Amino acid sequence: MMLKTITLGIGLAGLGVAAFAQADALSAAGGTAIYPVMSKWAQTYKEKTGTAVNYQAIGSGGGIAQIKAKTVAFANSDMPLKPEDLSKDNLIQFPAVIIGITPVVNLPGIKPGELTFNGQVLSDIYLGKIKKWNAPAIQALNKGVRLPESDITVVHRADGSGTTFNFTNYLSKISSEWNEKVGSNTSVSWPTGVGGKGNAGVAAYVQRIPGAIGYVEYAYAMENHMTYGRMLNADGKVVEPDMASFQAAAGNADFGKVQDFYLILTNQPGAKSWPISAATYILMRKDAGKEENARVLRFARWFLTNDGAQAEARNLDYVPLPISTVHQIEAYWKTKLGA
Repeated sequence: MMLKTITLGIGLAGLGVAAFAQADALSAAGGTAIYPVMSKWAQTYKEKTGTAVNYQAIGSGGGIAQIKAKTVAFANSDMPLKPEDLSKDNLIQFPAVIIGITPVVNLPGIKPGELTFNGQVLSDIYLGKIKKWNAPAIQALNKGVRLPESDITVVHRADGSGTTFNFTNYLSKISSEWNEKVGSNTSVSWPTGVGGKGNAGVAAYVQRIPGAIGYVEYAYAMENHMTYGRMLNADGKVVEPDMASFQAAAGNADFGKVQDFYLILTNQPGAKSWPISAATYILMRKDAGKEENARVLRFARWFLTNDGAQAEARNLDYVPLPISTVHQIEAYWKTKLGA
C-alpha cells in the first residue's frame, strides 16, 4: 500500500450529468498523515452534498509540488510553508487538525505502550549510533522491560514528507549532532535504514521486519494495531500518545500571534504534552478560479465546523481545532481570498 487515492465519483448515468459531476469534483493531493480522516470526510461529504473529493495521498512534498504546479484545487502538508514562500508562489495555508507522530516497533513480546523513548535515544537510533535493542541507553529508560539482544532496523520515509519534517524537527531540537549532521526537512539524507513510501509504507515495513522501528501518524499505529512507544517530553514526564497528550501540546498553539498560521508544535512544554505533535495544513492558490476556491472553502468550512465531521476526526484520534482558531481561519479567508 504505497499510494492511496480516494476517488469518490458520483455514479450518475448520462453524458451531461457525468460531465457536471466531474466538473464539480475537487482534486487534491498531499500528506499521508491526514489520509485516514480525509478519506472519511470525503466519503461523508460526497454523501451529504454530492461533491466528490479526489485526494491522492502522495506525501506533503508531492502535495506542495502539485499546488505550485496548479494541478490540484487544494493540497495538504504537515510542514507549514513560511510566509515568504507562500507569497512567492501565490498560496495561502490554514490548519485543518492537530496530529501526533508516534514511534512504532516490531519487537515480539513487547506490548503497545510498554517501551519508553526520549529524543536523544531516537536521534541516536536514527543516526545509527544505537544498533541493539538492549543498548544501555534504551535499558536506562525501560527498567524492568526484557529487551532482546537483537539488531535495530531503522525505517524512515522515502518520499517528501511533512511527517518527516516534524519528526526531524523534533530530533534537531533535542540533539545538536542530529541538527548539524542531518537537520530538518521533508526529505533528509538518512544516515541509516530503509525507506517506505508514505505513512502506510513505513507501517508496512515495521510490521514486516522483526526488530524494526519507525515513525507514523498515530491513526496508522491504531489502524494497524502496531506496538507504539511512549515518550519522555519536554517537562521530563512520560506520556502516552493519545488525544489528551495531543490536545495538551495543541494548547500551546496560538495561531493569532503568527503570520499565515506558520507554527511548529514539536517539543511543546507541559506535563501532559506529546512532544512530536503538529498541525496539518490545507494549501490553496490565491489565483485559482473564484468558483473552484469557493468549492474548496465550502468543503473546508464543513470539516472545520460540522459536528459530525469533527466527531469523525476525534474517532480517528485527530484533534479538531478550537472554534476560536476556526474564526481566525474564516477571517483569513476573507482577507486573502475575499471569501
